[in-house]
Amino acid sequence: MEATTESLTPEGHRKVSVRTKLLFASGTLQEAAVTAGGLTTMLFYNQLLGVSGTLAGTAFLIASISDAVTDPLVGAFSDNFKSRWGRRHPLMLASILPIAIGFYLLYQPPADLSEFGYFLWLTTFLVLLRIGQTLYLIPHDALGAELTQDYEGRTLIFAYNAVAQGILTITVVGVVTMLIFPSNEQFENGLLNEAAYFILAVAGCATIIFSVLLCTLGTLDQIPHLHQISNKKSFELRVYLRGLGVLLSSRSYLAACISILTIYISIGIIGIVANYAYLYVFELTTQQLFWASVAKTPGILVALPLLAYVGTRFEKKNIVIAAVVITAVFLSLPHNLSMLGLFPGNDSPWVLIGLFVPLAIGYLIFPMATITLDSQLADCADEHDMRSGDRAEGAIFAVRSFALKTTNGIGAFIAGVALDIIRFPDNAEMGMLEPFTVDGLLFLNGPLFLIIYLIAAYAMSFYAIDKARHDEILQTLKERNETRGS
Repeated sequence: MEATTESLTPEGHRKVSVRTKLLFASGTLQEAAVTAGGLTTMLFYNQLLGVSGTLAGTAFLIASISDAVTDPLVGAFSDNFKSRWGRRHPLMLASILPIAIGFYLLYQPPADLSEFGYFLWLTTFLVLLRIGQTLYLIPHDALGAELTQDYEGRTLIFAYNAVAQGILTITVVGVVTMLIFPSNEQFENGLLNEAAYFILAVAGCATIIFSVLLCTLGTLDQIPHLHQISNKKSFELRVYLRGLGVLLSSRSYLAACISILTIYISIGIIGIVANYAYLYVFELTTQQLFWASVAKTPGILVALPLLAYVGTRFEKKNIVIAAVVITAVFLSLPHNLSMLGLFPGNDSPWVLIGLFVPLAIGYLIFPMATITLDSQLADCADEHDMRSGDRAEGAIFAVRSFALKTTNGIGAFIAGVALDIIRFPDNAEMGMLEPFTVDGLLFLNGPLFLIIYLIAAYAMSFYAIDKARHDEILQTLKERNETRGS
């Protein structure tokens, strides 16, 4: 975190071309592949390989603990790294092997391992996959923050990224649920087709390699426009911890961190238990699961124009709070209604509408919160520069990388333990669950999700950087830079 850079380049407010935004956003295809694979991971190890929910969840937790160590270290290393290819791009290229190998082997374990053996396999390759994602996501996000310092312009950069991620995730999830794991006469639950996991492993591995190469090589021409290190120093833990202390003393940064972590942990919980509820409570087919992704499409399509409208009229803090509250209420609504006996029965033609219309409304607003939070983190980088004299986009965006991975980390651990608490059975059959287990799945997706998700709105109330404050920060940085240059 101690690298000295130019605080405000002459092109700090430059307009970034659509081509560059799209190439930057193309890197989200690897995230889409990992996310789509993640929909199957718990079911694969829990129902097919016989690993208990708690043990499988513990593997995800161990991976998150490793993230808590590696993410800030990679962030600091990226901030201090210097090469002819810049600070970010070499690490992005280095991520290809661990992500691809980790993904492939995660879904191709040896046959006839014990339950503990499968637990160790899951843990090992989850950690390898996460290390690879750390090497990619943190430099990638820091790159996005460095492309411009324009208050609204950087929001658009991350909006392109979020929209691309949403569209690509829906596309890849569609391929997984409709083509790789369809329900049929042999497999009522298509995700229990063990042979199809080889196709998932190969296709996902190839997709990841293509995505990382396209984004990294496609944005090489932006290196001259990024912050350049003018005084590179060797990494010192003492200096790093001092800089980290300055960063964590920022009320706004802490508010953004808690908000983004809470959001993704909550999404991680329902990312697992929602599929269990769809399959075993509402008795949907694997093909019908795809409509859960389709329901999220409107939010992706309107995210850019909606943010372009509200972003110039409302402060980022208020946008996040409103988006969090609306999303929490609507995503939990069908499950809350089911617990109250107010939801249509499984034989009703209204089931899919009842499940996916509230999902569509919730995800109409959801991207506004995550995109705006990315932009807020970039604003926090400017504030940190003003307070400490150091640019630290890598360290600051480590929290985003960690948050994204908590979706399949801390959230998955909570979900795995919860599945054992509600006594979800091995080799479960659709429509044959005990009432206690059914109620437990509805509670996890409804009241529990609602309560945890709303913590993000409370945390965001402490965020203090508005547009006027950001203008003051940039003016201070400009004056300091002029003083150094004179």
